[in-house]
Amino acid sequence: MYELKASREVEQELKSLPAYYRRKIVDAVQTQLRYEPMTPTRNRKQLVGLLPPWDAEPPVWELRVEEYRVFYDVDEAKRIVYIRAVRGKPAGKTTEEIL
Repeated sequence: MYELKASREVEQELKSLPAYYRRKIVDAVQTQLRYEPMTPTRNRKQLVGLLPPWDAEPPVWELRVEEYRVFYDVDEAKRIVYIRAVRGKPAGKTTEEIL
C-alpha cells in the first residue's frame, strides 16, 4: 500500500471546488492510487515528455476524475504517491494548457 501526500496547493485547490467534485476526487485518489498508482487504466495514464511547473519525480501521471485531472508522481522506493496538482479540464483544452 502506498502513502498519499498532497501539497498545500492541492489542499487549497480542493477547497475551492464544489463539495460534490471534491468528494469524487478524494474518493478516486484513495481508491485508485493507494494500491497500484503506476498501472495504466482507462482513467490513469503516464504523461510522457510533460514538464510540469512544479517539482516532480519523472514520470508524471494523470488521473482523470470526470472533468478534473489529478497530477501525481510516485516514489516507488518509499511507496509514496505525491499529489502535485488538481486542475479542471474544459472541453477542447490540452493537458499542457491547463497546467
